[in-house]
Amino acid sequence: MKLLIKGGSAVFPEEMKVKKVDILVENGVITGIGPGLEAAGARVIEADGKYVCPGLIDMHVHLREPGFEHKESIATGTRAAARGGFTAVACMPNTKPVADNAAVVRFILERAAAEGVVNVYPIAAITKGSKGEEITEMADLKEAGAVAVSDDGLPVQDAGVMRRAMQYAAMLQLPVIPHCENKSLAADGVMHEGFQSTVLGLPGIPAAAEEVMVARDIILAENTGCHVHIAHISTAGSVELVRQAKKKGVKVTCEVTPHHFTLTHEMVNGYNTNTKVNPPLRTREDVEAVKEGLADGTIDVIATDHAPHTVEEKNVEYQYAPFGLVGLETAVGLVFTELVETGVLTVPQAIAKLTINPARVLAVPGGRLDVGERADITIIDPQAGEIINPDDFASKGRNTPFTGRRLKGLPVMTVVNGKIVMEDRRLTV
Repeated sequence: MKLLIKGGSAVFPEEMKVKKVDILVENGVITGIGPGLEAAGARVIEADGKYVCPGLIDMHVHLREPGFEHKESIATGTRAAARGGFTAVACMPNTKPVADNAAVVRFILERAAAEGVVNVYPIAAITKGSKGEEITEMADLKEAGAVAVSDDGLPVQDAGVMRRAMQYAAMLQLPVIPHCENKSLAADGVMHEGFQSTVLGLPGIPAAAEEVMVARDIILAENTGCHVHIAHISTAGSVELVRQAKKKGVKVTCEVTPHHFTLTHEMVNGYNTNTKVNPPLRTREDVEAVKEGLADGTIDVIATDHAPHTVEEKNVEYQYAPFGLVGLETAVGLVFTELVETGVLTVPQAIAKLTINPARVLAVPGGRLDVGERADITIIDPQAGEIINPDDFASKGRNTPFTGRRLKGLPVMTVVNGKIVMEDRRLTV
C-alpha cells in the first residue's frame, strides 16, 4: 500500500522542529520526505492544517491479558490505542499469571501478532509473582522480548532485593520501572492525604509515601548504574528529587499521566470511584509542579497508565473500588488542551514526550520521521474537538473521570507499519 501525506506540518521531535513537507509511505516504510512529492497510484491524504507526527508510544498500559480479559484484552486494548493515536504500547506485567517468565512474555507477543492492531512491547516483572522477594530471570525475559522490568502496582519494599534487581538489570541494559510507594506510609489510604480526605472521611495516602521511595530508588540507581524510570510521578517533592538527580548525572527518567497534570484531589468530591487512582490525584500545587517539570524537561515522558476495570468493580463504595482509570483514548486531547493550548509545552516538546523519549527509554523502534524508518505515523488535528463520551471508547473500560469534558486537538489518523488503522476517530480494522 502506498500513502502520500500531503501538506501537513511534520513534527521532528529530535530536532524540536515543525516543517511543512509531504511524506511518502511504501510497503510499510517511509520512502520520501520533502516538498511537492508525487507518487503514482498512492492514496493521497490531505493533511493541511494538521500535525504529522511519529507514531505515538504509550509506555505504560495495562492490557490485562492473560487472566483479566473481562476488563480488557490485547485485541480491545490495542484498538483503544489506535483510536487514541498510539502506534505502540508497552504493557505492564500484572496479569494472571504474572509476566515473570519467558512463556508469558512470548504469549503476549503471539497474541499481539494475531489480534493486536498496534505494536506491543511487554514489560516483565522485577520479582517472581511480583511479590518483592526473589528477582526474575531477567536475561530469559529480555531474550523472550521484554523491554523493561516493573512490579507496577506492587512496589518492591525490600531495598536489598531492589538493589540486586538493579544490578542485574544494569548488566542487561534493561530499564527498571518502579511503582514508588511506601506501603507502611500509604497503609489503607484511598486518596491524597490532606484537607479533602479529612472532609470526605477517607483514609489518605501522604505525598511522602511516594517521595521516600523515589529518593531510595534514585540512590540505588546511582549506586548500581542502573537506568531507573520513575512511573507516574505525582508530587512536587518527587519532581524536585528527579530534577536534582539529573543534575548529578544519575541515570533516571520519569513519566507523568494526563490525569496527574490535569486533575486535583478535589475531584474526589461526590465519591466518584473513577477518580480513584494510585498514585492518587494530588493538590493544585503538585499539578503546577508537574507542569513545571514537563516544561523544563525534568519529566521525560507522558504515559497514560491505562487501567481498565468493569463497571461492576467500580460501582461500589469508594474504599472498595480498585485503583485505576482508562486513558488511551483521551490522552492526546488532554495533552493539547491542557499543555499545548495553555503554552506549557510547544507542539514538538509535547510530541517528544509521546514519541522519541519513550522510544529511547525502552530502546524500541520509533519516535522519528525519517526515510527508511518504519511507517508508524499519527496525524493530529489541533482544531478537532469532541466531548468525551465513554460509550464511544474502543476499550472495554469506561472508568474515566473525564466524561463530559470538551477536548480540542485530537488524533484523526493512526498509521501502523504503513497501514491505516484509525481514520477520523473511527477504527478501520
